[in-house]
Amino acid sequence: MTATILITGFGPFPGAAFNPTEPLAGELARRRHPAFANVRRVAHVFRVSYEAVDRDLPTLIAREKPQAFVMFGLAGRTKHVRIETRARNVLTRLVPDADGQIPAATTIVPGAPVALSLRAPTHRLLTAARATGVPAALSHDAGSYLCNYLCWRAAEAARSGGPRLIAFVHVPQVRRAQVRSRWPALTLDDLTQAGEAIVRAALAAAR
Repeated sequence: MTATILITGFGPFPGAAFNPTEPLAGELARRRHPAFANVRRVAHVFRVSYEAVDRDLPTLIAREKPQAFVMFGLAGRTKHVRIETRARNVLTRLVPDADGQIPAATTIVPGAPVALSLRAPTHRLLTAARATGVPAALSHDAGSYLCNYLCWRAAEAARSGGPRLIAFVHVPQVRRAQVRSRWPALTLDDLTQAGEAIVRAALAAAR
C-alpha cells in the first residue's frame, strides 16, 4: 500500500531573501532511498503569508490525504535544527508577512488553549537528526510568526481527522559561498541529510 507524506517549506520573507527550506522541501521529495519505496512524497512551498497558509493548507490535506506531514521553516537566529513540540496560540504584530499584512489580533484563536501539542514522536525524530551529525534539539517555542501559525493550523487539522503525524522542524540559515562570516557552518547538504533522516523516521512512525 502506498503511503503519502507531505513535505513543506517556505519562500522568502522580510529579513530573509533566501529561505533554505524552499530548496530543501523539493530535494527531500526527490531523494532516493529504500525507505521511500511505495511512498508518494509531495513537496509544497508556502508563500510566507497568513492568507496563503489558510488557502493552501486545507487544499493540500484534502487533495493529498497524507499519512504524515513534515513542515520545515527557517529560524534565522538559531544555530541548530529544532524539532518543535507544540504550536503556541500567539501572533506577532511586530513583523508583516510577505504580503505586508499584520494580524489584527495577538492570538490565533481567542479563548483556545495557550498551546497545542504536535502529533509527532519528537524524541524519535531528534535521534534521527542527531545520527547524521547535525546539531539538533527539541524546542517548545515555535515563535509567533508564520512557522508557528502553520504549526497551529496543522495541529488543528490533525485533530479533525487529518494526518496521523505532523511535525515541524526549524532549521538555521545555511552557509553559502557569498556569505562566509555571519551564518553557522551548516550547508544545505547538511540540512538535507538531517531532513531526510527526519522524514524517514516520520514515515516509519506513521505506518
